[in-house]
Amino acid sequence: MRVEVYDESGNRYIIMLEGKVSRENVLKILDIVELLGGVHREIPSVRSEKSLTKFEKIRSIIENKFSSSWFSAKDVQSEYENATGEQIGLSTVSTYLSRLSDRGLLVKQKISNRTHYRLISVKW
Repeated sequence: MRVEVYDESGNRYIIMLEGKVSRENVLKILDIVELLGGVHREIPSVRSEKSLTKFEKIRSIIENKFSSSWFSAKDVQSEYENATGEQIGLSTVSTYLSRLSDRGLLVKQKISNRTHYRLISVKW
């Protein structure tokens, strides 16, 4: 398990757990994240759905449709196209999911040749 946290100064902290990951260990990591200033989520301004970028739309879809389950890039692509009526490439979705994972908003799990993601829901 790997967690990356950015503080307000732009410093990046990487915390890695190898081996069996227990709930207790995850809670310890979250305590460390809290000490570093917590996870700062951007508060989106009120904008119409049409003025959102693709990245913002994908993030919104993940928060609304996949908030408590594992999902793949294909799942997000399908939901994006159903919700917006716009086509989006699978590679574009994969790139955005990777960026969200790098920013510490998603957990990334690779099993064989498949990658699944899950939203990290941290409440302070």
